[in-house]
Amino acid sequence: MAQAIEHDLPQPDVRRVREWTWRDLKRLPTEELEKWKAAMREELEALRKRGTFEYVDRPRNRRVIKNRWVFDEKPDGRLKARLVAKGFTQVEGVDFDQVFSPVVRFESLRLILALCALKDIHILGVDVRNAYLYAELDEEIYMEQPEGFALPGKEHLVIRLRRALYGLKQAGLEWWKAMSKSMEELGFSRLHSDAGIFIYTDKKTGAKCIAVVYVDDALFCSADRALAEMLKKRFMAKWECRDLGDAKEFLRMRITRKGQIIAIDQVDYLEKLLQRTGMTNAKAASTPLPAGYYPEPNKGEVDPALRQRYQTVIGSLLWIMLGTRPDISFAVTKLAQYSANPSDEHLKKALHVCRYLVGTKDYRLVYDGRRGVGVHAMTDSDWGSDPTTRRSQTGYFVSLASGAFSWTSRAQKTVAHSSTEAEYMALSDCSRQVVWVHQLFKELGYRVQPIEISGDNQGSIFIASNPVVDKRSKHVDIRYHYIQEVIARGLVEVTYIPGEDNPADLLTKNLARTKFEKFRSMYGLYFPKKKPE
Repeated sequence: MAQAIEHDLPQPDVRRVREWTWRDLKRLPTEELEKWKAAMREELEALRKRGTFEYVDRPRNRRVIKNRWVFDEKPDGRLKARLVAKGFTQVEGVDFDQVFSPVVRFESLRLILALCALKDIHILGVDVRNAYLYAELDEEIYMEQPEGFALPGKEHLVIRLRRALYGLKQAGLEWWKAMSKSMEELGFSRLHSDAGIFIYTDKKTGAKCIAVVYVDDALFCSADRALAEMLKKRFMAKWECRDLGDAKEFLRMRITRKGQIIAIDQVDYLEKLLQRTGMTNAKAASTPLPAGYYPEPNKGEVDPALRQRYQTVIGSLLWIMLGTRPDISFAVTKLAQYSANPSDEHLKKALHVCRYLVGTKDYRLVYDGRRGVGVHAMTDSDWGSDPTTRRSQTGYFVSLASGAFSWTSRAQKTVAHSSTEAEYMALSDCSRQVVWVHQLFKELGYRVQPIEISGDNQGSIFIASNPVVDKRSKHVDIRYHYIQEVIARGLVEVTYIPGEDNPADLLTKNLARTKFEKFRSMYGLYFPKKKPE
């Protein structure tokens, strides 16, 4: 086993622990190094118990893939070391075939949390230990011994994997197959609307339990706590799990609950982003980007170092946006379009978004079930605002229990000939999302009334509600007329809202502070001391 040696090199940056390598680890003080090595030994022992691999002679005419250690410090202070295969060195058709594995969608998770607030449903959490290690491999895969833990005197041996390992191309799919089969054996049915959600119905009482699964994390949600506890225990009997009790975290989102009020945030992840970018003590900005600002393409040559830093910042902002922060959607999606060749100005504006998060890092997305507010969608569009393509920007969000659970800000696929046409295309895009919401609720066993979609363009509402050929719409792509069909089927109702009261405007342009703050709260985003009363 490799030993720590004396050196005068700087210690690795603790803010970037997930980027550490074994070489970085060896630069730590002996006491700290031993703590991490204990976590590494714990990981190897878990692999051994699962029968994940065996030591064999190096095979001829077979690729031997490499591996690396991935380190992390959990919010509760636990040190985690994970041995990860370098799956990018696998050969398709030899080392793997299919790789896609379903996971629950962010919007589905938020919808379930909003439903739990509305119906006062209990949420219990479990964490499957070393989930991927349960999945058996059909392929013959060989791997180098892990750094720092090669067998003394047998360094020439390699590992043959018998079970899936994190990092393998097929690992996620094989685990999902095993987990999905076990859920069916427990009496759950998988939803077609989202393959990461399962529903169980008690044949005697009719009580229901919703299970949400994302890789190795699972939630069991039921108004009947005893039912949720029973199913959770049966699940834990099949897999070695850590019982998390009432869920406090999921997908690195913190879950805070008080009765029928459920709040989610990503403050831990957000603070780490601010540390990495050196923005922790930066002056806070009042909006994600200045009012009226629109990025333009970089006409210069690609700067690889700048591009790498820019993509790292944008990637982190996208994760925050997708999780709990619809208020930065327009800014981040627009800046993300320039990731291939960013300029210094683009990076400056990405850091401006970080400065906005400095002042709002503690904001939470709140679902307040006490108000009994059902599903409602809001939609908006600008017209031809992109100075390069002249395409319009669609923005819409869908809320339940007074909080947004689904939101989108994206450029339209074609150039709109008028503001009415742009708004009509946005309305149609929103209607497709609403139909998905209908389908998900139906599979969960809930009846949903026609869902209201509000927009601020009367012309687009007229076209949607009156399926006749009109000179304003005869040239519109036929797929956008889908909204006429869903209105006729009674799934959607379209209503008018004045533009100055339409919060979806926040998803289509950079607004001034007063208007931005007014609309932000209408998504259910609140500072902890300003929860809804």
